[in-house]
Amino acid sequence: MSRSIASKHPMPVAKRWSTILQGCNLPEIEKADPVSRWLVISRACVISMTVTSGLIGLLFALEDGAINWFFAFLSVVGLIAAHLSNNLINDWTDVKMGVDTVDYPRAQYSTHPIFGGLTTSGGLLKGAGILLAVDAVIMVGLGLLRGWPVFAFAFSGLALSMLYTVLLKRFALGELTAMIVWGPMMVGGTAYVSSGAVDLPVLIASLPYGLIVASVLIGKHMDKREADVSAGVRTLPVLLGNRRSAVLLKAASIVFFLLIGFLVVMKITGPYILVSLLSLMRLVKAWKVWGRPRPDAPPDKWTVWPLWYVGWAMYFNRQAGSFLILGLLLNVVVPKLVNLVL
Repeated sequence: MSRSIASKHPMPVAKRWSTILQGCNLPEIEKADPVSRWLVISRACVISMTVTSGLIGLLFALEDGAINWFFAFLSVVGLIAAHLSNNLINDWTDVKMGVDTVDYPRAQYSTHPIFGGLTTSGGLLKGAGILLAVDAVIMVGLGLLRGWPVFAFAFSGLALSMLYTVLLKRFALGELTAMIVWGPMMVGGTAYVSSGAVDLPVLIASLPYGLIVASVLIGKHMDKREADVSAGVRTLPVLLGNRRSAVLLKAASIVFFLLIGFLVVMKITGPYILVSLLSLMRLVKAWKVWGRPRPDAPPDKWTVWPLWYVGWAMYFNRQAGSFLILGLLLNVVVPKLVNLVL
């Protein structure tokens, strides 16, 4: 896109990017700069979950001892590239398989890369190819320096991401896959790359956040249930119905807090992760919404309509994940400060 066209967008560049990352959309996207367009195309608004998983893994490793900060940084960059490439491949696959249409929710809650004229099928594949190439370079480098587990984590993640759209999501395994990927695989993988070791307690400690990432997917599939029934996609909400799925969504959120308590009681990590309990107030708000039917029209400034339940799941996820990171950081910093004072 030419500089003259991009310059006509009414928002400053930084405001465009923050708007997209917060709400997945940008008004007058056709006038935006290439970076803004690709942030929308790649659905970068959900990358906060991947960054959170990476930071959790880094902090678990740091709590146990020294880490290699450069390796940790590369690991998080690799996770982001993998997530974005997976989003592009999923959109390409869903279009080719006839799941995504102009009437399907994917083309309604955000500008669709192809149907919205932002790029082409070839453009999606090129973008995914570039991101996968970045991932490959990072994987090989870290694998040579850290050992074979890097390749095991990377190829396992690639396999699950490739199978997600064509198989796992279609047979009610997408939610479980999300918990495994954003939990043990991302958290455990980053912990290993950062420190050179990963043990069972870290993998167990990864489950709370993996669970509330899975809850985001439950909410999304609740929103898409009718369309998925028509498309023959058998997600959990398709099998259970939205009422039972809402119960499952609530249960997953409660289990998140129970697992946080378990980690502290079993001394798998320090007590400061209990700061995560501060996100209970946000859960209360989301809880009320999950128990009611979706409204007929979106409230003001709701940017991802017709998605509804997933928006509230993400609303809770972002704060719970942020407090979990804060708690893990306090687990690292407070003992060091106490030692300095004493």
